[in-house]
Amino acid sequence: MSDVYVEQLADRVQRLEDIEAIKRVIVRYAQGADKRNDPDIMVPLFAENGVWDGGDRFGVYQGHDALRNFFAETGSFINWTLHYMVSPAVDIRVNSGKADAFWYLWETAVMPEQETEKDVACWIGGTYEAKLSRQSDAKWKFDRVLLNVQLLAPYEKGWAERQVQE
Repeated sequence: MSDVYVEQLADRVQRLEDIEAIKRVIVRYAQGADKRNDPDIMVPLFAENGVWDGGDRFGVYQGHDALRNFFAETGSFINWTLHYMVSPAVDIRVNSGKADAFWYLWETAVMPEQETEKDVACWIGGTYEAKLSRQSDAKWKFDRVLLNVQLLAPYEKGWAERQVQE
C-alpha cells in the first residue's frame, strides 16, 4: 500500500467519523428539546458565539447567555414535545474543520394556542439548516442553527385548513 493511499483512506475514515459525530450532535439537540429545551443540554451544543435562528416566529439568539435564557423561557411554556430529526445530510468541508447540515423536522407538541393560551396538541414540521465547526477540544458544535417552520397546526384541525398557526 502506498503512503498516498493510506493517507486518502485515513481522510475518508475521518470524514465518516465526523459525519457520525455531527449526527450525534443533532440527536442530542432533539433530546434536549424533548426535555423542555433543557439549557444544560442545549447550550453546550453551541459554539461560544453560536446562533439559534427561529426567524420572525421565535427570534434570533446569539451567545451562550442569550441561548440559555431563550431555552429556559421556551421550556417554561412548551409542555411536551417529541422531535423527529429526519434524513440528516452532512457535508464536511475538507480540511477546514467546518461542516453544513440539513435535516427535516417532524414534531408533535403540547403548547399554548396564541389566542387563548390554552394548551393544545400541535403538529410542527419544517427544516433545519446548520453550520458547525470542530472546536479546540475536537468536538463538533453548532455555529448557527436555522429553523424553518413550514407547518404549525393544532392536532384537532390538522393542516388542511391552515398550515401555519398565526
